[in-house]
Amino acid sequence: MTRLPWLIVLLTLTGNALAQSGNGVTDQFGAIIRGDTLRKEIALVFTGDEFADGGEHILSTLRKHKVKGSFFFTGNFYANVIFQSLIKKLKAKGHYLGAHSDRHLLYADWTKRDSLLIDQNTFATDLLNNYKKMADVGIRQSEAPYFIPPYEWYNKEIVSWARQLNLQLINFTPGTRSTADYTHPEMGRSYVDSETIYNSILAYELKDRNGLNGFILLIHIGTDPRRTDKFYHKLDQLLEQLKAKGYRFVRIDKMLGKP
Repeated sequence: MTRLPWLIVLLTLTGNALAQSGNGVTDQFGAIIRGDTLRKEIALVFTGDEFADGGEHILSTLRKHKVKGSFFFTGNFYANVIFQSLIKKLKAKGHYLGAHSDRHLLYADWTKRDSLLIDQNTFATDLLNNYKKMADVGIRQSEAPYFIPPYEWYNKEIVSWARQLNLQLINFTPGTRSTADYTHPEMGRSYVDSETIYNSILAYELKDRNGLNGFILLIHIGTDPRRTDKFYHKLDQLLEQLKAKGYRFVRIDKMLGKP
């Protein structure tokens, strides 16, 4: 679940130096944050920890559009008996299922990003426990080499530690407000309504010279009940509009290849 105020995320990530690697565009920490900007491909990624209210709606919408998504869940999520049916459906339909940490740990300080809040052993133990719970539902680590860190917050050490586990850390492509879909009115000025989020995606597509090519677009599979304006209800409309512009929607591993 993304809880860092969207403006801090945007300013931090867009201020980073970017580089093109063999698998995509990387930020200054070594995380892949975008695929090939010459290909009209978008990877829809969904993260989840404690909520999954949008699961069935999202699954139905992806089925309607014949689109494969990429889902990154915590160990908490994979072990939740309430979510087992949804997980099985996602796996059966051929969607990517990946890791998002076991206990949804915060790896680094919000305001001092180079300050770690965990050590390497804690990181590795937690992430491998996530994969153990994935194995319980039939997902092998070798099938899911890409993972999204909890809170989408990390630094160079975290990326390096992941590589030592033969995993590649990825993150959403900055520039839109899609990650603010978890906010609710009680959060005051941090709240972002779904229409604003939707328009931010279309606006970015128009202003970026590469449009949404190679974009990793992150949406939450579920949100706090206090948010009644659920962004996933706009997913059908968004897919229709972007497909009309010639975009294809692919799994993250299809976009990036093998790490």
